[in-house]
Amino acid sequence: MPPTTRSNDHHQILTTHNNPLYLSKALAPENTLMSFNKALQQGVSSLEADVTVSLDGVPFLMRDRTLKRTTDIAKVFPDRQDEDASLFNWTEIRSLNAGQWFLENDPFWTVGSLTGRDRNRIRNLTVCSLVEMLRLAARANRSALLYLRRPPPEHPHYKTWIMDTLWAVQRSGISQKRVTWTPDTDRGRVRGLQQTSLEKLSVEELRHRGISSLTLRYSQASNKDIQDFLANNMSVTVYPVNEPWLYSVLWCSGVSSVSSDTPQVLRKVPYPIWLMSPDKYCLVWITSDLVSIAIVIGIFIFQNYHVIRWRMSGMQNYNPEQIMLSAVARRPSRDVNIMKEKLIFSGTKTQEKGKKCVLPAPWSN
Repeated sequence: MPPTTRSNDHHQILTTHNNPLYLSKALAPENTLMSFNKALQQGVSSLEADVTVSLDGVPFLMRDRTLKRTTDIAKVFPDRQDEDASLFNWTEIRSLNAGQWFLENDPFWTVGSLTGRDRNRIRNLTVCSLVEMLRLAARANRSALLYLRRPPPEHPHYKTWIMDTLWAVQRSGISQKRVTWTPDTDRGRVRGLQQTSLEKLSVEELRHRGISSLTLRYSQASNKDIQDFLANNMSVTVYPVNEPWLYSVLWCSGVSSVSSDTPQVLRKVPYPIWLMSPDKYCLVWITSDLVSIAIVIGIFIFQNYHVIRWRMSGMQNYNPEQIMLSAVARRPSRDVNIMKEKLIFSGTKTQEKGKKCVLPAPWSN
């Protein structure tokens, strides 16, 4: 059975093959009602969101620390672009457009495939509150996974942000059993919610904290780690998983779910693609290296055949002209011509010297 799949920046989950698959953030601007509705239309089993608290205590959805990337704050509040998103009150936040940036930047090259109706809806999107998202999940009988960011120390709700978030959960009407909590802060206050950890902790520590699931980067989770956690009834979510081969590896490892930017690709993987055991992989790797070395040696021998032949057969079989011409056989033609001229000139001098050195003997007469 394939693992569930999530978007790696905490968005929505799409169900496929009787398992939840998280919907790509490319379908609509992140953390907006439109993106959640798109996910629900695809039969999602859960919704994810990044949550922070406004200046007047309203939990809302925003991944970044500031509002610059995903809103038009540069037009509405140009002097406050670098302020923390939580230092705006809810009225100010609600006045910002949360969709136009998506159409202008086309971050995932998908705007061209959108319908005219979807583009018009995106142009009018606003920032979504936590209560709105949870009510949508409750009406659809879906779960929610919350990633919370604490406001800065100067924030008036710095000490009460947990209670503000819990109050929003209660107001939404969603069952607490359908809400998963990620921050380690004040876990004792949220015992009624599902608990997950973003750190790779020991099984003993996880049980001590009352946590039954983990969300880990794929580089943190080895096959042995996954097997150990699963053996102790700990579910594991791995992120980001965007390639079918990695999805297949984790599928075979038995992970509970994966987080992905490209679930539309992973949905097309009905079973694990061709997979090798680590021992077979090492064997193929070593064999490839040996073949590569043999090819390099063969090319070297081919390129230096004349020199090697001369050295193997001995210098006595060659006169000076043959040795010189063999050594320069693969040089550019200009160099060869120069060497020939030197040999001819050298030979002429030798002949002249020979003539000068031959003197008639006195007794020859």
